[in-house]
Amino acid sequence: MRYTTEEGGRLNNFAIEPKMYQAEPPSANQKKVYIVLGLAAAALVSGLIAVAYTVS
Repeated sequence: MRYTTEEGGRLNNFAIEPKMYQAEPPSANQKKVYIVLGLAAAALVSGLIAVAYTVS
């Protein structure tokens, strides 16, 4: 474990940092899936609002 000793003998622990990597942009197929999921979410929210309006 990595640590440093400060004045007065106190130990200061540091967390182990994860490896850094650069994110890759989504592929064309992933973009299509995101669009479909967004449309499904919008339809679900619209349906819930319609049901709430009808019930009240």
